[in-house]
Amino acid sequence: MIEQQYIDLFQAYRKEIDKSSIDVMNEHRDAAFETFKEMGFPTSKDEEYIHSNISLAFDADLGLNIRDIPIPVNPYDTFKCDVPNLATNLHFLVNDRYYENKNQVEGLPEGVYAGGMRGFAKQYPAIVKKYYGQGGDYSKNGLVAYNTMFAPDGFVLYIPKGVKIDKPLQLINILRGGVDLNVNRRILIIAEANTKAKLLICDHALDDVHFVVTQVTEIFVDESAEIDFYELEENSTKVTRLSSLYTAQQSKSNVITSNIALHNGYTRNNYRFRLLGEEAHATIGGLAITDKNQRVDNYAFLDHVSPNCTSNELFKYVLQDSSTGVFCGKILVEKDAQKTLAYQTNRNLIASPDAKMYAKPQLEIYADDVKCSHGLTTGHLDHEALFYLRARGIPKEEAEMMLMVAFTKDVVELINIESLKERLEYLIDKRFRGELMRCGNCEVCK
Repeated sequence: MIEQQYIDLFQAYRKEIDKSSIDVMNEHRDAAFETFKEMGFPTSKDEEYIHSNISLAFDADLGLNIRDIPIPVNPYDTFKCDVPNLATNLHFLVNDRYYENKNQVEGLPEGVYAGGMRGFAKQYPAIVKKYYGQGGDYSKNGLVAYNTMFAPDGFVLYIPKGVKIDKPLQLINILRGGVDLNVNRRILIIAEANTKAKLLICDHALDDVHFVVTQVTEIFVDESAEIDFYELEENSTKVTRLSSLYTAQQSKSNVITSNIALHNGYTRNNYRFRLLGEEAHATIGGLAITDKNQRVDNYAFLDHVSPNCTSNELFKYVLQDSSTGVFCGKILVEKDAQKTLAYQTNRNLIASPDAKMYAKPQLEIYADDVKCSHGLTTGHLDHEALFYLRARGIPKEEAEMMLMVAFTKDVVELINIESLKERLEYLIDKRFRGELMRCGNCEVCK
């Protein structure tokens, strides 16, 4: 039983786990532990994971930094983002701890908190207690329960009522270690009424070891609030990244999420959106570019609870070599959710005979006055378009790359940060050329 070693570890080191964390996180560990003992890790026997047995990732000799041993890295010295005019400041999670920088100049509106979970708990104890662990339901998910058992820290963005943050914020998740590691981190976003913010999260692995990462993100968006949440993954092929994202949206709120996987090992993204108030809108975008034996698995569940809400999903994959893509999307329209508009699209480009794609779009509708649809296509490069380009003197490899870049455009267009869109177009072009996907100013990666 793969889970037994982690059950034993939790029981043996519970005091050390609590000591290196904070009360509000510790209060959830016992209930999460009971769930994990009952459910364990998801396997391919679970319908939602039928093409993915993620439990195998944990069947390894993985270290956990339970005693909060300092990691020898100063990310402000090693990482310099080269997306111009992107953020007021940088924030870092090194493995699963927030990196405190006393000299950091926030440059944020009054009342906004962006920083570690520990600092937020001290400054806003009632708010963190109200929200932490309430979006990610660990009572029904063994992977989220596992994260809740072991996560020591995380990042929090809190925006008080009426505040709008003009410039995007950026959080860099850095993986660092001399041995194979299990990393468990949390992200909590609380947007009160009539607020607005954009957050970009970038994932980078700095060491040539295996990392198994669990991440739980909880996003609470109050009335008329707007949150853009973008993720850019540029990890090594030795990283397994298991992410679970939960949103709870109130009336007239707007959430945009987009995950761009440019380089990875094994990635599983779970999205669970709940549109709880009338006239809420959700946009979910995903782009995966894979080669070698890489794998990207996206599961998106949208729950339309209230009437007059809209949602739009767009997931695209470009699969090369022996890589694998998985997409499962489900839209649930509950009986009171009349006037729902919900659209789901999955487009897949198979650029190699050995690449594989598994897709399953689903609609479950209990209201009678709705407009819902799903579309799915999986195929190869357009031979007519390829012939057209080659007839104009463009070499075959260059023509194929141009078509693949064009295929990704509409996912990139979902992003509302112009400097980031421009940078992504450059990175995607470099990715298809087989060049290293690292920010040019990262001193560690040069």
